[in-house]
Amino acid sequence: MDNELARRVFSCIDNTTLNGTDNEAQVEAFCRHTLEMGSVAAVCVYPRFVAAARKILNGSGIKVASVAGAFPHGQLPIHLKVEEVKYAIGEGANEIDMVMSRGALLAGEEDLVRDEVAMMKEACQGRTLKVILETGELSNSSLTTHHSSLVATASQLAIDGGADFIKTSTGKIAVGATLEAAEVMLNCIKENVKKGKKTVGFKAAGGISTPEEALPYAEMAKKIMGDNYINNQTFRIGASRLTDKLLAILT
Repeated sequence: MDNELARRVFSCIDNTTLNGTDNEAQVEAFCRHTLEMGSVAAVCVYPRFVAAARKILNGSGIKVASVAGAFPHGQLPIHLKVEEVKYAIGEGANEIDMVMSRGALLAGEEDLVRDEVAMMKEACQGRTLKVILETGELSNSSLTTHHSSLVATASQLAIDGGADFIKTSTGKIAVGATLEAAEVMLNCIKENVKKGKKTVGFKAAGGISTPEEALPYAEMAKKIMGDNYINNQTFRIGASRLTDKLLAILT
């Protein structure tokens, strides 16, 4: 295993607790444990726990990320999604992980999808917006549309809407992150950079629980985007079980 790359990946982790059983005391304990482990990129929680996380992490350099936009399914009217983002920002979130309207995308409503991302980005008030594509759901056999084509379309719509990161999955469905989807997403990012657009970050999340599963995403990102891309400004791994396992290897 490439220990140097593993160290860099550790610093790019969004340490995540998104359980239905979470409560304020558990989130605070989770944040204290994260602080003990070292400098990851962020802790990701539900909106109602942003203030609790911020209380523990304030001044540590570890950012507070919040899912928003009716996570994980995104099935709310856009004005309610926007209000959830505003609430999380008001509670002190540094970053928002929103879910794309996959149903709208599969119905061919591309303008709606892009416009929703733009509205969510505006609601972030300058904070980082990560757009979850939920790539495991992006297939439409009735339209004979290939999975990779829909992933590419979703990636481009998110980027056009103002995403700072595009992200593979919520981690709440059977098919989470895959290297196939990651490659499509990273190549889309690369093509946008070639066109003079900003460098958008990439986040792999969903079922990544071991170093052996995590490092190939960093290796792929490094191959497509270059070595400098592997830093927490442009590369993230969403994890709930990976962090302790990776730390055990590094210490």
